Amino acid sequence: MEDSAPTALSLASILALLAKGDMEIQGMLPWSSNYTLLAVVRYEDMQGLAVYKPQRGERPLWDFPGGTLCRREMAAYLLSADLGWMLVPPTVLRDGPYGIGSVQLYVDCDQEAHLFTMQREGGFEHQIQRLAAFDIIANNADRKSGHCLRGSDGRLWSIDHGICFHAEPKLRTVLWDYAGEPLPDDILADLQALRERTQQEGPFVKALTGLIDDAEIRAFRRRLDRLVARGVYPDPGGGRNIPWPPV
Repeated sequence: MEDSAPTALSLASILALLAKGDMEIQGMLPWSSNYTLLAVVRYEDMQGLAVYKPQRGERPLWDFPGGTLCRREMAAYLLSADLGWMLVPPTVLRDGPYGIGSVQLYVDCDQEAHLFTMQREGGFEHQIQRLAAFDIIANNADRKSGHCLRGSDGRLWSIDHGICFHAEPKLRTVLWDYAGEPLPDDILADLQALRERTQQEGPFVKALTGLIDDAEIRAFRRRLDRLVARGVYPDPGGGRNIPWPPV
């Protein structure tokens, strides 16, 4: 079942605001390895804050070419939305003051909270189980605890997905708590339905085209097939599978 959007506005209204609104840059957000800008967005009678990550401000990595990170942010949102899990805040890919980039709804949150504190607090178990499955199929190479926000709406939001969807295995996460455990029935059912949609070349797969390349789309399908077939969260295995720093 789809979770609610983070404000009183409808999801369609939020996406229209992000996609069509005039952006006024407020400044850079700290602690980011790429240019991450806070902006006020205004459209018709709506106004809100957004996080703008322009393509030209990306630092290329040896395994993630520059110019692709903002597109991967968009792909992560589409995956979250297609599953109906709403883990990733509403996001669009559009032109802005510094060129094309991802524009994501700013989530008002508890600045002291992150994944580890939410695990200790309790009440987020099912969202975290979904997040663990999401990261597996998205091939998230950088799931830090600080990339999870405790929104003022009381739910978990997941951000910073610029290095997802690589064709090679890249999963690096602090979230190995469910390794070897069966996927909850409803999560498995959602993944099975997603697999059926991806086999039919539906709107989601078409939307991925142009955001990630063909080899990455094929690898995404393989990860999804494998997770559904096995029905359990994978074990970490060897290698560097935990990002540093963890928060």
